[in-house]
Amino acid sequence: MNIQKTIAASFALVLSIGAGSAAADLVFPSLDYRTGPYAPNGIHFADGYADYFTLVNERDGGIGGVPVRVLPCETGYNTEKGVECYESTKGEGALLYQPLSTGITYQLIPKVTADNIPLHSMGYGRTSAANGRVFSHIFNYPGTYWDAASIIVKHMSDQEGGDLNGKSITLVYHNSAYGKEPIRTLEELSRKHGYKLTLLAVDHPGQEQKSQWLQIRRERPDYVVMWGWGVMNQVAIQEAANIRYPMDRFIGVWWSASENDVIPVGEAANGYKAIAMHGVGDGYPVYDDIRKYVIDAGKAAGDGSNLGTVLYNRGMYAAMLAVEAVRAAQEIHGVADINASQMRDGMEALKIDQARMAELGLPNFGPEINVTCANHGGPGLGAIQQWDASAKSWSLITDFTGADREVVDALIEEDSSAYAAENNITPRDCG
Repeated sequence: MNIQKTIAASFALVLSIGAGSAAADLVFPSLDYRTGPYAPNGIHFADGYADYFTLVNERDGGIGGVPVRVLPCETGYNTEKGVECYESTKGEGALLYQPLSTGITYQLIPKVTADNIPLHSMGYGRTSAANGRVFSHIFNYPGTYWDAASIIVKHMSDQEGGDLNGKSITLVYHNSAYGKEPIRTLEELSRKHGYKLTLLAVDHPGQEQKSQWLQIRRERPDYVVMWGWGVMNQVAIQEAANIRYPMDRFIGVWWSASENDVIPVGEAANGYKAIAMHGVGDGYPVYDDIRKYVIDAGKAAGDGSNLGTVLYNRGMYAAMLAVEAVRAAQEIHGVADINASQMRDGMEALKIDQARMAELGLPNFGPEINVTCANHGGPGLGAIQQWDASAKSWSLITDFTGADREVVDALIEEDSSAYAAENNITPRDCG
């Protein structure tokens, strides 16, 4: 016990020396979109992201004694602007990028790798980046699009007594790199389970979907899956209500699962489902701290009304994972004021169990995470959440469950190997 105390004290001294002798802050660019057609979703995420960092500064005095500086840059969910934000902020000592856009992520993958800066596309982006042997600087834990697609299919199978043979599934998707991500997985799973898959694209921003839902009304598929974002989601849910499609057979990805998507539709949205990568609501101790140190102190990024909403929770979760990766990097390297290369090491060594989640005021908020050199995608777990229109709240109706690793891992290996060959990348030896 005395030895453990000595080690802990020595580490604290190293961090203290590092904090006192180096630059003033840990810089996290925030590629926001508070304007444009996707702003209602982008605002909630950006608020949660910024508020958690503010909490760490105000309550804890930063991370390892070094304060955090969030550096907002408006992208408008535009890929070109997102790349411009990257170029204009990377020289500020940026430790990590979280683009909140699959299009921006694809463009930044080669850039951040060359610049030795990690990128976290949490539950979005290029799924095969989960292969850390090929994508050394890209992380997409706690799960990927392909995990999500597989878990949604698993839920549908559970609803059908374990048999989807002869059933019909329609994917309504945003006609972009983001929306197209699950197609390959759903096609592979259709061959395995024997269901018919129909693909219906919706063009940006998604306000016009009449023809797609007329086709759904004609064909009456057993299930509809949605890969939407922004206004597309609420329009789709309204159109489903208009044709009286059963909401408990309409399942969205975790980016089609916010209050913004269902509240405008009113009672007709009752029963709509989506996959979740984390818990719902504000019934976690961390929110008491956010109210005390951030909201009530007048330091919130927004007006404080979004606490507990799905996308605020996700932004907060993304920041929390970043903070824990900083702690891991500080411990690995023995310095408090880490650089981007050291941040990458911390992300690759990130381990969060339920005991740590409880310490952070987020008991059972999400699955345990154990990132490794080879696995940058995390556990790949998801739960199903369902909307209660009367209570105006989401609830998790299943436990967190895993994807079909046989199918998903094979697709990741195939796609990442092709990427490595195209870009002359020699996969790392992860031992």
